[in-house]
Amino acid sequence: MRIDKYLKLTRLIKRRTVAKEILEDGVIYINDLKAKPSKEVKISDIVRLTLGQHQLTIKVLALNPVTKKDDADEMYEILEDKVINPKDFA
Repeated sequence: MRIDKYLKLTRLIKRRTVAKEILEDGVIYINDLKAKPSKEVKISDIVRLTLGQHQLTIKVLALNPVTKKDDADEMYEILEDKVINPKDFA
């Protein structure tokens, strides 16, 4: 499954177009490699993304093509949720 679609299905990012823009900015990594929107994600991959002041590290648990809102968080496991300072971007 494409990473942009996966981020939308898991509700980590609300829209696929927004996910695509963030991926093009180069702030999302899959297994420590920069991810492009078309990059395929697999079960057990480690995804690191920066959203606002949070740097999330998640493990992919499932690749459901359709997901209800209540089941979206079962598709991944949060390994780390690190709050970062805006000064860290400099």
